[in-house]
Amino acid sequence: MENQKPADLIYGIEDRPSFKDALFAAVQHLLAIFVAIITPPLIIAGALKLDLEKTSFLVSMALFASGVSTFIQCRRFGPIGAKLLCIQGTSFSFIGPIISTGLVGGLPLIFGACIAAAPVEMIISRTFKYLRNVITPLVSGIVVLLIGLSLIKVGIVSCGGGYSAMDNGTFGSWENLTISAVVLLSVLFFNRCGNKYLRMSSIVLGILLGYGLAFALGKVNLDALSSSALGGLNVPMPFKYGLDFNVSSIIAIGLVYMITAIEATGDITANSMISGLKVEGDSYLKRVSGGVMADGFNSLLAGVFNSFPNSIFAQNNGIIQLTGVASRYVGYYIAAMLVLLGLFPVVGTIFSLMPDPVLGGATLLMFGTVAAAGIRIIASYHIGRKETLVLGVSLSLGLGVELMPDVLTHAPEAVRSIFSSGITTGGVAAILSNLLIRVKEENNG
Repeated sequence: MENQKPADLIYGIEDRPSFKDALFAAVQHLLAIFVAIITPPLIIAGALKLDLEKTSFLVSMALFASGVSTFIQCRRFGPIGAKLLCIQGTSFSFIGPIISTGLVGGLPLIFGACIAAAPVEMIISRTFKYLRNVITPLVSGIVVLLIGLSLIKVGIVSCGGGYSAMDNGTFGSWENLTISAVVLLSVLFFNRCGNKYLRMSSIVLGILLGYGLAFALGKVNLDALSSSALGGLNVPMPFKYGLDFNVSSIIAIGLVYMITAIEATGDITANSMISGLKVEGDSYLKRVSGGVMADGFNSLLAGVFNSFPNSIFAQNNGIIQLTGVASRYVGYYIAAMLVLLGLFPVVGTIFSLMPDPVLGGATLLMFGTVAAAGIRIIASYHIGRKETLVLGVSLSLGLGVELMPDVLTHAPEAVRSIFSSGITTGGVAAILSNLLIRVKEENNG
């Protein structure tokens, strides 16, 4: 049999837990991934200086799209879906390129580029075995590291008070930095607790404490609340903000789709191992192909419903180990909760009112761990002379563009819009240098 349920699992993939057990496991998953789902739209909206109404709607649609995508992954429709307990949400990998795209053409260009580039991941799901020599663990590790390092700047801006604080002269004030520090230290404190429930909800608890302090310091603008913002339902409306297309933006976001295909493969492999399924053979390839295909399809669907690309979250693999529940039917409960949360405007409005320093304190640690994950991937690879050169070229070019974007001032518009992101520049450099650099290793024996 393929499915050899490990002894530490209470419920395997196809087991159906009781309502109480399924609900309990679903809530724990929700606590672990909720903040990660709402963070990208909050950061993107802040960088694009969107109003409360648009920000709230984007948060709601992020929850809605995550619920629909999770259901598709767990249920599987034809070749689409891993048929595992896989939770989906917007990857942090997309934040940088999406902000760059939004500064050029606003929300219509963002959604147009995300929809147009989504087939990249769907194609990779069918040709992945041929691309393994191109997108190696070294290349994907470099890109993940660059993603984390570039996002740290985004986190620091939020800690100081965000772009609005830069405009009004309060950026870096003691109130903003104190709120950020309280959130960051709270998350660290709860994360190191022995109690698994405190650890799983560490980010939520840290944000609640920071929110409370911000409210006490008068940093929460309750004047923005209205009965219309809190009542009624957020009805998903396809293409609400329209669509626009730009070749350079599609290329930039398409590159990130390539990387998330690699990440999704790793997450599905880890999920399969934890769940007691084989990680080789036709059934494994079908599972991986279906999961990556669903990543691309769900990202396209998310764009239709005014949300950002969706990818598999790694967090839920740790929760499966903690709870002993790997049943994909629990995913149906999680999907239903996310869809319901997305339909109620009050959820999006409350989190859209979150002061930037609260969000910064929580995300700074998240982004640091993304960079650390990239280092771990690179460290798992043999680092010889060639790999050192690939690392040097990729990090120099990627971080160079990230730190000094004006270096591309005189480049053609198409080149500037593609390579203004350090993630794109470093990622392309990693792929090309890994393919082209040839080094004959000396034998010291």
